[in-house]
Amino acid sequence: LDTAEAPTRVQVWRDIVKAFDMGDLAAQWFSDCLGLPGTRLVRFDPDQQRPSDPRWVGELAAGTAFADGYPLLVCNTASLADLNARIEAVGGSAVAMQRFRPNLVLDGLHPFDEDALSTLRFETDEGPVVLRLVKPCVRCSVPDVDPDDASVGTEPGATMARFRSDPRMDGGITFGMNAVVVEGVDRVLRVGQAVSGRFAFD
Repeated sequence: LDTAEAPTRVQVWRDIVKAFDMGDLAAQWFSDCLGLPGTRLVRFDPDQQRPSDPRWVGELAAGTAFADGYPLLVCNTASLADLNARIEAVGGSAVAMQRFRPNLVLDGLHPFDEDALSTLRFETDEGPVVLRLVKPCVRCSVPDVDPDDASVGTEPGATMARFRSDPRMDGGITFGMNAVVVEGVDRVLRVGQAVSGRFAFD
């Protein structure tokens, strides 16, 4: 994991960022596994600054690496249960949380409470981890792809389009909230940890 053979540059959307190539052995393995000759594995250069959009994070110095635009995506099990009930009500099959690729999944909330959360605080052995939820996550068509077999369907996108249009995102279909780290960037979160939250209207 510590291998970094050569400096390189990587494009993530419109950003060109510094990275390290992880070498020919890793590249060959991924090329063979994916069936895509010429695939390279790279790691983010820790000296590189890639700030999140200041329109959403304000004055907070919040950066990310190779993620779309924010370091963390927070989802809620109750929201998925609500979405799946709607999908099944029209004859579809429930989808798994992995369709949405979250970093953190919360239990104990009402459906779509995450839309109004402003902060989350975890108490870890090393000290607190504080996250700010800054931007609703507008969904593309990737959640309609079954990660188990790569088959493409119409759900959950078709059902979300009927009730998840978000005026904050100019009508974009949203599920989950993008988050940035306010405190505790080097601390470890573990499955099952307790978390407290504040809502934007608290």
